Amino acid sequence: MKFFGDNHYFNWGLTGFLVAAASMLFYFGIFHMEILITGISVLFQITMPLIYGAVIAYLLNPVLNFLEKKVIYPVASLKKHKIGKRSGRLIRYLCVLLSVFLLCWLVYALVMTILPEIINSVVNISNNFPAYMDDIQEWVTKKLENNPDLNALAVNLFNKYAVQFENYLTRDILPQLQTTLMQLSSGVWDVLVFLKNIVIGIIVSVYILADKETFTAKGKMFLYAVFSTKWANRILANVRFTHETFGGFISGKLVDSLIIGILCYVGTSVMGTPYSVLVSVVVGVTNIIPFFGPYLGAVPCAFLILLVNPMQCLYFIIFILVLQQFDGNILGPKILGESTGLSSFMVILAILVGGGLFGIVGMFVGVPVCAVLYALLWNTIKKSLARRHLPLDMKIYETSGYLKANIEEKKREENTEKEEEL
Repeated sequence: MKFFGDNHYFNWGLTGFLVAAASMLFYFGIFHMEILITGISVLFQITMPLIYGAVIAYLLNPVLNFLEKKVIYPVASLKKHKIGKRSGRLIRYLCVLLSVFLLCWLVYALVMTILPEIINSVVNISNNFPAYMDDIQEWVTKKLENNPDLNALAVNLFNKYAVQFENYLTRDILPQLQTTLMQLSSGVWDVLVFLKNIVIGIIVSVYILADKETFTAKGKMFLYAVFSTKWANRILANVRFTHETFGGFISGKLVDSLIIGILCYVGTSVMGTPYSVLVSVVVGVTNIIPFFGPYLGAVPCAFLILLVNPMQCLYFIIFILVLQQFDGNILGPKILGESTGLSSFMVILAILVGGGLFGIVGMFVGVPVCAVLYALLWNTIKKSLARRHLPLDMKIYETSGYLKANIEEKKREENTEKEEEL
């Protein structure tokens, strides 16, 4: 009993066990990577409803806090209604259900806005494609009528590539669409599984939001039970910083994209741009992706407008460039502020790495994840410099080739060397 009660021996035993377990996992991961990946994918499939529920709860938490703290509780205090434990519980469930309803209504409104426009756009393009080609050819001919040689070259190139593009549509695109439809029809089970996970995730999010204080308190109890108070406080500080970075970036980016979508709709409507609703929705949604998002959304929209009216396409490109300059230099910094603290180079790097690993979602999440890792790294560096009594001002390192070691640092190094000799 004395052996198990000795904290020193227990710590050494636990450390040895963890090292052995980590070594075996590393060996298994290196030589049996396919089995490990399969197991991880199966685990993700099983827990996917819980993951969806946690994500939905995290996104709806600001809405719930707004309804409770900015609407219901202020109204109750004005009317001098005392809110007890039972009435508070009822208010919580009411606000949770209202938040879920708002989310479902927003998704439904977005789908019903985009879907008819997409169907109409596809039908118009397929029906009027020859007329669009004739209009573009006529427009090019008028612009180059003063230069016959260049006009003849442009007409020959246009006729050549128009035929190739039409053949590409009939020989490649249509068979691919038929194959895609067959895959979709055979993948009905996957769609049903996804819808099932979403429905279960919404139910899970309701329970998470209803008892979020309880989950938070139990999580803190677990941290203080497993780790020392110092490390538990440090972990909580990092979790709070991560939450502030993610929450500030996501909410700010959503508001920014909504404003950009509205401004795009107003501008395209005033200019008479074709498919103004579809174009504005695409630009607003893709604007969520930092840096590259606006251009990813503007390119297909410009192509659609080009088929209808080349001059409108030119006006649209100029308008998008002006709008993105306004967003990048005025609106975005005003809403997001310095929520990420990353330089332009780090933002591009985070988008490229996140997009390469996890696709579109990685391009969006990569920036706040990189911001968190960057801040944690720099906090560690600053603490290490402070322990060595070295300057923290970056300008000193920019102007000086090297630093002179101070007296305390030299003494510490000498003591370390003496201890090593002994």
